[in-house]
This record gives sequence, structure tokens and C-alpha cells, in this order.
Amino acid sequence: MSPLSPTNKLADFQEEIQFKVLRRLHQTPEVSQRFLAKELGISLGSINFCFQALVDMGCVKMQNFSQSKNKLRYAYLLTPKGVSEKSKLTAKFMKRKVAEYEALQIEIEALKAEISINKRSELGSQSL
Repeated sequence: MSPLSPTNKLADFQEEIQFKVLRRLHQTPEVSQRFLAKELGISLGSINFCFQALVDMGCVKMQNFSQSKNKLRYAYLLTPKGVSEKSKLTAKFMKRKVAEYEALQIEIEALKAEISINKRSELGSQSL
């Protein structure tokens, strides 16, 4: 399977969502799924699916606010396994972003060279 296959893209997307969710939960355990869905620009169903997967994997545990009037409010706490998984995903995310950055740098240099060639070509045709 090539690195750009649809299956790999989907897996990367799911990993990136899990990474962003774990990262956000580490910062703000009481964030709602609805708010997080809006913040990440994905559907509430996708966030719910991600949360269920993280709970099933043992990365997150849900704890409802016993003092809250809204008994549907939860805090999502990272377990030690969740902290470990977040660290692994952070490393993978960083590696992927560095590769994207390096590819962009190469593309930018190629575009600069192309512009330079085009400018020289235009100057040469104007002097004729």
C-alpha cells in the first residue's frame, strides 16, 4: 500500500483526530463533545465515535459532575494509557508535519526557480 492510499489517508485522519482530542482533553477535561466537534470542524457523531474508541481502548475515562445540575455533563480524564498514547500520537503527528513542511519547502524553491526563469524569459523577449 502506498503512503497516499485512501486507507492510509483515513487512518492518518483518524489518528490526527484522536491526537487532537487527547491533547484537548489533557488541557480541558470538562470540554463538551459538541464544543470539540465545532472546534475541530467535524461532526458530533465523529467525535462521539472517537470518544467511544478512546474509552474502549482505555485511554479516557468519563466522570460525570456529581454536583452539576446538568447530569449529562462529563469530565473526560486521560488515563496513564491515554497519556502514553497521546505521547505516541504527538511524535507521529510531529513527524508527519515535518515531512509536509520539508515537502513544502522543496515545492516553494521549485516555484521560486520557475518564477525566476519566467522573469528572465520575459526580459529576454522584451529586449527583442
